[in-house]
Order: sequence, then C-alpha cells, then structure tokens
Amino acid sequence: MKILVTGGVGFIGTNLVKRLLRDNHEVVSLDNYDSGVKENELDGVKYINADITDINELSLGHIDLCYHLAALSRIQPSFINPSETFRVNTIGTEKVCDWARTSNTKIVYAGSSSRWHNPFKSPYATYKHMGEEIGKMYKNVYGLDFEIARFYNVYGPHEIVDGDWAAVIGIWRRQVRDGLPITIVGDGEQRRDFTYVDDIVDGLVRIGLSNEHHEDAWELGTGMNYSINEVYQMFREKFGAECKYLPDQPGNYRKTLRENDDSLARLGWTPTDKLRQYIQSL
Repeated sequence: MKILVTGGVGFIGTNLVKRLLRDNHEVVSLDNYDSGVKENELDGVKYINADITDINELSLGHIDLCYHLAALSRIQPSFINPSETFRVNTIGTEKVCDWARTSNTKIVYAGSSSRWHNPFKSPYATYKHMGEEIGKMYKNVYGLDFEIARFYNVYGPHEIVDGDWAAVIGIWRRQVRDGLPITIVGDGEQRRDFTYVDDIVDGLVRIGLSNEHHEDAWELGTGMNYSINEVYQMFREKFGAECKYLPDQPGNYRKTLRENDDSLARLGWTPTDKLRQYIQSL
C-alpha cells in the first residue's frame, strides 16, 4: 500500500513512518519542517518539503491512504498566532480533504481530545474542531473515506524537547537537561490521559487498514489519567528535580480522559500505561 503521512518528520509522524516501513508499505512524507527535523528522516521514504496547503500542486501519484498529522499542535502558541494556526490546521485540512476527494484516497485525521471541552477556549481547539467538521462534511457530501483519531497527551521517543511545540513531558526533559526547576502551570491538580506513542501508532494503523467506520471519532487514550503533580513526582524520583508553580494559563483544561471504548471493542486496540516506565528510562 502507498501511504502519505503529512507531518512525517514530526513526533508522531516519525514513529508512524517507522511502523509503516516495518510493515512493508511504500511511504511518502509531506512536511514543511516547521517543527519536524531532518534528523528524523529514514531510508526508504520519499520526503517532500512543502506546505500542507500546496498539496494539490504536488505530483504525488496515487495514494491509497493518507494520515493527516500535519498541524500546529499546541494550545499556548495558538494564542500568539491564531491566523497561522487557522491557516495550517483548518485551511490545510480542507486542502487535504479536497485533494483526497479527487484522488480517491482514504484520510485518517489527527483530531484532539480538546474536542470534549469548550472548543472556543483557544484558537487551537477551535481550529482542530473545525478540521473535524470539514472532514465530516466531505464524508457526507462527497463520500470521502474519512476517519478521525483523537489523541490524548502523547509522549515517547522523538517527542519535541526544544522550542514552542514541546508538550509537558518534553518541556520537563529540557528543564532537567538544562539544570532548571520543573515548571508546573496552575495548581498541578489538572489530570491528563498520557498515551504512549507506540500505542497511538498502533491505533492509527488499525484505523487506516480497517473497514470499520466510526460515526464520530476513534478515541486513542489509555482510559486512565494522572495529575500533573503525580507526574512531577515521577520526575523527582528519577532526577531529583525541584519544581516551581506558575500562574494558570488560558485553555488549560482540568481533565482529559478517553471518552469511550470503541477503539478497544471494535478495533481490538489495547493501550498500555507506560508513563512511569518511560520516565525511568530517560
């Protein structure tokens, strides 16, 4: 099978590309290298350095399946540049759907667990929600084979450590590396469903290769969560790092937790809790 991964040199994209290669698929990556890095490139993959909104201008040939992961993926940076977040996350998704409509390609779209909170609390949440709605419209109006996979707080190898796109585990890894105290936003009692990237990848593969169609979205979370303070204790056990608390930030949800068991029941997906094990391995 010939598979396109948008965002193929990013965190989740790189792990997905590794799995697809191992499963003997022909893989093409489309990425503008904004947050992805060239060091993530792998032998045997065709890498295209281009913007997602230019997908209709590219000579991709026939693609059987597209994993649309390309996005500006963090809440806080979206407040600083909402227009760019809209361009990439919403316009980019419409461009991918329109390309897939004419090329008869199945799309698996990277949704977000922020869908289950007020989507109007951040540009990121709003525009990812709009991406889902665009895909559903193409599915209903044009018959596009479009599936949504909602991610929950992904961590693991190739996670971003430096720069604005790092999530909490990556930020803390950087702070430990640089000899800085670990920063906890708010009171630290907000809870997150942390999901290991290999489990996310396995869920994506199952969605992409399955003939199952979800009426809404496939939820890829472990179904359990930890408070940020509990995760800090794991870091403290490993590194002895001190912490400091920062004022709460807009868009900082109190809880994420997988909403249903459809991925387990209908796809045979079996996520595992590896957070403590992963932190100990760092």
